[in-house]
Amino acid sequence: MSGAAVLLWGVAALLGTAVLAIASSRASGSGTRLIYSLTLGISVAVLLVLANRIADDPLNPSTAALPLGLPWIGAHFRLDALSTFFLVVVNFGGAMASLYGLGYGRHESAPHRVLPFFPAFLAGMNLVVLADDAFTFLLSWEFMSLASWALVMAHHREQDNARAGYIYLVMASFGTLALLLAFSLLAGPNGNYTFEAMRPAASTPLVAAFVLALMLLGAGSKAGLVPLHVWLPLAHPAAPSHVSALMSGVMTKVAIYGFIRVIFDLLGEPAWWSGVVVLFLGGLTAVLGILCALMEKDLKRLLAYSTIENVGVIFISLGLALAFKANAMPSAAALALTAALFHVLNHSFFKSLLFFGAGAVLTATGERDMEKLGGLIHRMPLTSFAFLVGCVAISALPPFNGFVSEWLAFQAVLQSPDLPQWGLKVMVPAVGGLLALSAALAAACFVKAFGITFLGRPRSAAVEPAHEVDRYSLAAMFTLAALCLLAGILPGFVIDGLSPVTLSLIGSRMPVQMAQPWLSIAPIAESRSSYNGLLVFVFIVISASAAVYVIHRFASHALRRGPAWGCGFADAVPGSQYTSVSFAQPVRRVFGAFVFRATERVEVPAPGDTGPARFNLEIHDVIWETLYQPIGKALDFATDHLNHLQFLTIRRYLTLVFLFLIVLLLVLALWP
Repeated sequence: MSGAAVLLWGVAALLGTAVLAIASSRASGSGTRLIYSLTLGISVAVLLVLANRIADDPLNPSTAALPLGLPWIGAHFRLDALSTFFLVVVNFGGAMASLYGLGYGRHESAPHRVLPFFPAFLAGMNLVVLADDAFTFLLSWEFMSLASWALVMAHHREQDNARAGYIYLVMASFGTLALLLAFSLLAGPNGNYTFEAMRPAASTPLVAAFVLALMLLGAGSKAGLVPLHVWLPLAHPAAPSHVSALMSGVMTKVAIYGFIRVIFDLLGEPAWWSGVVVLFLGGLTAVLGILCALMEKDLKRLLAYSTIENVGVIFISLGLALAFKANAMPSAAALALTAALFHVLNHSFFKSLLFFGAGAVLTATGERDMEKLGGLIHRMPLTSFAFLVGCVAISALPPFNGFVSEWLAFQAVLQSPDLPQWGLKVMVPAVGGLLALSAALAAACFVKAFGITFLGRPRSAAVEPAHEVDRYSLAAMFTLAALCLLAGILPGFVIDGLSPVTLSLIGSRMPVQMAQPWLSIAPIAESRSSYNGLLVFVFIVISASAAVYVIHRFASHALRRGPAWGCGFADAVPGSQYTSVSFAQPVRRVFGAFVFRATERVEVPAPGDTGPARFNLEIHDVIWETLYQPIGKALDFATDHLNHLQFLTIRRYLTLVFLFLIVLLLVLALWP
């Protein structure tokens, strides 16, 4: 039995689990444990199959076909190097979410709205990655979207969740329409809907341009590419936290898979200007996403906006890979594509970890508003440590994994002087500056996220009953934290593991990293640049231990006490601490007027007036107000004015039909 066929049995097992969940989800406790245990076991089994394939022959594709789908072609599935990598991301994310759900699911108020759709969501993502024809891909894509929409709507009675689900459904439908048109162009007039038939078919430059635009709309809307990101900060926080981790850490990567599959595999050789378009959108997405995250005080919305930033980082690397591939620079293209894929894996690790941490905070306190948190490091020390690891990793600080993938992206940027087109010579350094800016803002954002949530003193009574979460949730968080460290200190294993993907798509790969001395990584050559995460880690451990020893050995043993700095307040009260809004004020004043149309109004009472001073802040979502609100208003206007058509008499309906028939005949008569 082929590898693809074996994985289809895994998908069938997930769908069977979804059916079983319908019957068992209302059983208190036991149903939750059963379903999450089954999804955990199935995901681990799929990972073992994939590991065996990676060790055996990752470059040899495996195919399978079923007599379903379109009658004349059936349903085709393919397991190659690219799909193998993304299936690892999907199923590892599913395994961690299932492990976390074993503990977190006990607190679910409506398990019957979550359990049936959780394995179905995993099955849909697996089918998208395995699909080898347009019909199967689109059907699986819609199944994935509907299952995730049902999970977003699980708590539909909570404030704004219904609106989040509605906007998500509209954007998902729009994205599917764009993908349908893209595959129609690739299939051509002969209707060759299998991917195998699309690969050798040469597309004209005009068709290639339309396909790129449609894929940016279709896959970009699901991934969270600006300006198609508006659903993401609404839907991701609305879902249960382990589902949020799947949507943010995994589903957005399935969308990136769709983009890579079409643009790098099916479309043929790219044009150099396609790199400019993708680079521009990636840079804009990275900076705008992290700026929006900095302005947030809702912890889960902050993490959702941060996902937009990381998607931008990935698209920057993909744009570089397109530019280098178009100019016959395979080594640089392999470096850029490796950076993108490495960041896909890294983001699935640390974003899942951070959403799990946010879910633990929500379970313990019932709050997502950081203004009502604080001091949780004393009540939830293990969760706070794991969350800190995720914050350091996503801030791209060594020795964790986020640093390595972003460092590889910067190394790819440094190859841009060899590009011949002036458009790329100007665009690549500019986007490199945006990448550096987004990395710096990400560090500030997660200093805020960790500091306001876990440090200081409690800002409300919600923190008082907080305690550490269950062992399953902690096991999932610490597994991901350990992987963030391992991928950072031993990145050569990951880079070499990604080489079959770059070989299949680019025809080249990065140098063999495991052949480098001391487990260093050298993107181009050791003489040009290298990085050794293991030595950096050892240096940090030794220097920190030495500092602690010196302080405890030679510092004074006398106990000294002094008042803590109270930010200018004589009384040390929780209200005198920095808040999420005040922490972001410097950044808001630099970027806010342009990006958010932010306005601040301060009302200070006159001398002698004992009334309170007031501070009012208004922040606007410029993209929503300038792009989506006018469309919504136009649709409302049209529907209001066309509503009377449903109350016409039968004679008027017949008259309208007759008039439209005349118009159609005139069009046919005048058509050249």
